[in-house]
Amino acid sequence: MFAFAIIAAFGFFFGTALDAILREGGFGPTGNTLLFIIGFVVAVVVANKHGISLSDLKLAVAWGLGGAFAFISVLALIKAGLARL
Repeated sequence: MFAFAIIAAFGFFFGTALDAILREGGFGPTGNTLLFIIGFVVAVVVANKHGISLSDLKLAVAWGLGGAFAFISVLALIKAGLARL
């Protein structure tokens, strides 16, 4: 439960920062936060499923942050592509 609270706090921080950066290309502060949390958790689960040991906290955070930013980036690119149609 404590880990989820930390991820949510980081998600809120990065979600708000991304909203200021992306503006209309983003999903709002709340949407960015939710997408950040989903991307973080999915990246950690995928790493675990592939046998990558995440017992080192630095490695787990690196996987999570990478997955979160990749997830938001892909969705922002899809949103921008659909806006041009």
